[in-house]
Amino acid sequence: MATARVVPNDPRNPSSDLWATLPSGDKPAKVGTTHVFYQSPEELTTLTSLGGDFAKETGNARRETVRKAVGSAVKAIRGIEGVKNVKIDASQDAHASAVAAILANYSFTLKTTPPSRFNPNLKEPIPEKLTFSPEQPSKEWDEGVLTAEAQNFARTLMEMPANLMTPTIFCQRVQAAFEGIPNVEIFVRDEEWAEKKNMNTFLSVTHGTSEPAKFLEIHYTGASKDAQPLAFVGKGITFDSGGISLKPGNGMKLMRGDMGGAATVVSSALAIAKLKLPVNLITMTPLTENMPGPSATKPGDIVYAMNGKSVEVDNTDAEGRLVLADAIYYASTEYKPHTLIDVATLTGACVTALGEIYSGVFTNSDKLWSTLDAAGKVEHDRFWRLPLDEEYGPQIYSSNADLQNTGGSPAGSATAALFLKAFVDGVEGVDGADPKIDWAHIDIAGSMEVTRATPYMGTGMSGRPVRALVEYVKSLKQ
Repeated sequence: MATARVVPNDPRNPSSDLWATLPSGDKPAKVGTTHVFYQSPEELTTLTSLGGDFAKETGNARRETVRKAVGSAVKAIRGIEGVKNVKIDASQDAHASAVAAILANYSFTLKTTPPSRFNPNLKEPIPEKLTFSPEQPSKEWDEGVLTAEAQNFARTLMEMPANLMTPTIFCQRVQAAFEGIPNVEIFVRDEEWAEKKNMNTFLSVTHGTSEPAKFLEIHYTGASKDAQPLAFVGKGITFDSGGISLKPGNGMKLMRGDMGGAATVVSSALAIAKLKLPVNLITMTPLTENMPGPSATKPGDIVYAMNGKSVEVDNTDAEGRLVLADAIYYASTEYKPHTLIDVATLTGACVTALGEIYSGVFTNSDKLWSTLDAAGKVEHDRFWRLPLDEEYGPQIYSSNADLQNTGGSPAGSATAALFLKAFVDGVEGVDGADPKIDWAHIDIAGSMEVTRATPYMGTGMSGRPVRALVEYVKSLKQ
């Protein structure tokens, strides 16, 4: 079994004698250009370029260059038969090197030849083809590995077809992932529990499916028990057909990933718990399918949310905000967090506005926005702030109810965020006082998927914004 070594180098100032074996015209200047050298059948070295401008780069730009270089090298090594162990020169940035290696090595398939490690019928787990280690062990490397593995867990949850990732299976997979991790409690609530809580907007989405809905809660106590918690809420539609307002069939299979909000918040919580970050975190995900069954909610139906507001269902394909509404109200009233962040594959309008490069953020707090923005830049898992403005309100006011769940095409992501705001308890200050809670809604409808591969991310579900959320929590002053 061969051993590979990855060496990122600045071609203008090479630290490896192997660069000298290249003709001068072949010395790579572009970031991620790789050359593989076979010292023996059992040993090879992959040089990967950091680009000619690397010496001038600082901060986040330098960190992203390292990711691109290491990711490119790992992708080159993956195709070489017999390579098993990979040593990485992580001296330029250990965290970024680890993240790039783990993410670049990920590839989802359920093909049986060769056997897939994602096959749910496996009796024994199949290990990764490549194992990675740094030439100089460090805490930063270990933290990068945990964070990237959490993002890959989110990618797997999102990639699984809907028949293999029902609300019940989702909960089982999450419980298995958290097994043995200290300071964690997991609660799997059922529909009867939700009925007792008057979660009627959540339950309205469940009426068309025969799959039992679930409400998953993860409690992580990393600080003193009396410390005010942070809350994550994730949209968990394990398959979205659109309900009675049926989506077009072309591309509908992508809607297996409509639980991307749930996948990313539970995966972020997994990394936070494994890293033992000093924070109290409540994570919750309302989980259901959205199907056009005989009992499905119909356009024009009016339901009363947990907070008592009446909601007219204008379009059953705008179901994400319905399940989130009750979850957000429950989280903000039951646990009274200092900050609540919800994540959802919510609107096609956000795809149109931002594509897959940025995740959209709506927030009532400049401070929260600043912290999220900085965290996203550190991990190149970036956010873009969009307007949370009451002047969009008339688009979602109904003549028959307090609110309706769509506001038409104009500013569709903004009206969706404004709808959610109505269910965040304490989101606005009274008589000039500061709000009781900092809230951010993150729309990942575009960033949920990678359609153009990058040096360290293949095409498919992205698992974003796991790394940014973990970095955000790391940056909090406890």
